[in-house]
Amino acid sequence: MARPSPDLLELCRGAVRMVAEVRPDYDTEWAAMKAVAVKLGIGTTETLRKWVRQDEIDAGTRPGTTTEESAQIKAMKKEIAELKRANEILKAAASFFRSRTRPATHTLVAFIDEHKGRFGGVEPICRVLTDHDCKMRLIPGSGHRVSCDE
Repeated sequence: MARPSPDLLELCRGAVRMVAEVRPDYDTEWAAMKAVAVKLGIGTTETLRKWVRQDEIDAGTRPGTTTEESAQIKAMKKEIAELKRANEILKAAASFFRSRTRPATHTLVAFIDEHKGRFGGVEPICRVLTDHDCKMRLIPGSGHRVSCDE
């Protein structure tokens, strides 16, 4: 999901503040939210309710996962996925590393061609193998050709 634009963030903050300001003028919080949503042209009252609840969580007045914690969790999940992919690449390339000598270029290229679909392309394979002393790089502008630094 893309990062919200500064305009959307400002709309969200302003709407949440507005709900807090006008809340005493209405019988229920929902009525205050509905009025603010209509006034600001926010698609649904439910959207505004979610913004208010998340603001309460971020302020520590309501239990739940803060916006910052959600971002950290998302970053950690991404890192875990990258580490799992690197692990799988290394498992697939284990035969290269057992011999303790660098495999021939044609062998590396064949390995990459065989596994690029499985591991999301050539670049992740080259990065992982390079990190493990099997130096190689993508040739810029070539699509997927590899140069092995022997």
